[in-house]
Amino acid sequence: MSSASVGVLASKQSQTASIQAHLDEAIEGLLASLPAPEQVSADQRRGIIARYSAVLEGNFIYWMTGAYLAVGSDLARAKIVENLLEEVRDCHPGMMRRFALAAHAIPTDADAQSVYRNLMNVRLFIGKLSPVPIVITMAFFEGFIQRFMPYLAELARRQGSNEMEYTDVHGVCDITHTQELFRALEAEMALANGSVATDEVFEGVTLLRTLIRNIVVND
Repeated sequence: MSSASVGVLASKQSQTASIQAHLDEAIEGLLASLPAPEQVSADQRRGIIARYSAVLEGNFIYWMTGAYLAVGSDLARAKIVENLLEEVRDCHPGMMRRFALAAHAIPTDADAQSVYRNLMNVRLFIGKLSPVPIVITMAFFEGFIQRFMPYLAELARRQGSNEMEYTDVHGVCDITHTQELFRALEAEMALANGSVATDEVFEGVTLLRTLIRNIVVND
């Protein structure tokens, strides 16, 4: 590898580290804004779990498939396929449904309607098929889910549930998924070679943060 190639690689890794730090800060901000579980009423607990389920059960695989269609590097495709394989092979939507059912929080029409607008904004963003912004968005979401699982599990426990397969699995597997998506990001940034507009990079993250807030506080 030439010295110029080494310099480019180091530059991309530095950019990725900067993006990761930004996402970590955004995730910590979201987690810090969560109401303490003991201060959340039974109806509020049900609503959070139901809205989360309404979003995740039918959309995560769609979002990740959009990422697969968008990316151009073999490395990114391979990492995303691994993620999709787990989702489909292990029936993660089924895990989500069992989790919500056991917590007496199956989504209602009202739950689905309450997140509809912000969910559509994320869907439309995914539909742009912009490689770097989508990979950043999915890395952000995987990182958030991993750290959100203990909170979600506690809400379910307070709902009388002991069905924790969903939260147990995603509290572990999403650590790896997040790391792999940052590797995919490095590959996609190298392929883009600086062609991504700065104001577009975090568009999906902004939309997803709004959706997550919608899930938690129903605003």
